[in-house]
Amino acid sequence: MITYRVRLDVPRELVVFVSGLLAAHRREIGTRKGTRKLGCYRQALFALAWFRDKTDIPRLGAGFGLSQATAYRYQDEVLDVLAARAPGLREALERAVAEGTPYVILDGKVVDTDRCREKTLSRKGKVIDLWYAGKTHDFGGNIQALFYPDGRPMWVSDVLPGNVHDLAAAREKVLAVLRLFLDVMPALADSGYEGAGHGVHVPVKRPAGVKELDINNRTRNALLRSARCLGERGFALLTQRWQTLQHVTASPGKIGLIARAALVLVLFEHKMIS
Repeated sequence: MITYRVRLDVPRELVVFVSGLLAAHRREIGTRKGTRKLGCYRQALFALAWFRDKTDIPRLGAGFGLSQATAYRYQDEVLDVLAARAPGLREALERAVAEGTPYVILDGKVVDTDRCREKTLSRKGKVIDLWYAGKTHDFGGNIQALFYPDGRPMWVSDVLPGNVHDLAAAREKVLAVLRLFLDVMPALADSGYEGAGHGVHVPVKRPAGVKELDINNRTRNALLRSARCLGERGFALLTQRWQTLQHVTASPGKIGLIARAALVLVLFEHKMIS
């Protein structure tokens, strides 16, 4: 086997941050000195390389001198300690209100996965693939997220199967808490969230038989879309910077954990967490 070096384009401060979380975790569980194959710093490097480049875990682990089982265990450990630092929904909204945030952006994304055989029944009683998303015509998991007006992510939900519609996912994961803040901080969303209720602003749809909306509604839709589109920047910060979220080969049930861990990395790089 041949090994080679690759430059990891993340700031050293981020590696130190992750290694500090790992060191605290090892103290908490009572890990004895000298009993681990990698120290905290190199374990952080290993995990960040996986996040950044979407590398095959056994092959990446072998480059660090790890067996396949140890590589997966080390990666899961980093996911757990990072995701534990992710803000909860109420915490994120309270911080946004305290900062004077005028509104938040609500959006959802189907994270691509390998084909999954798990089945479920549709509303019509037909057997369908649980993780198949009609939104993307592919297999994936639905995550919901809230963003600041400039597109920075503030919170990410746990994952739901890809066949769950954005509105249904938001009702399950977001809206119950978000409604407590909508009077002082409304949410902007796309037309997939129509019916979310008071305080969630979505574009006005053209009624059947009407050729064109009136000028007031067209202007409102244009303004809404120009503000809401920055939510796409937030998902880009999560999935383009941390490429492992572009296609998850692990169990789709881990997508939420990976997304929350990536959120912590984004928040650290934007100096919103330390």
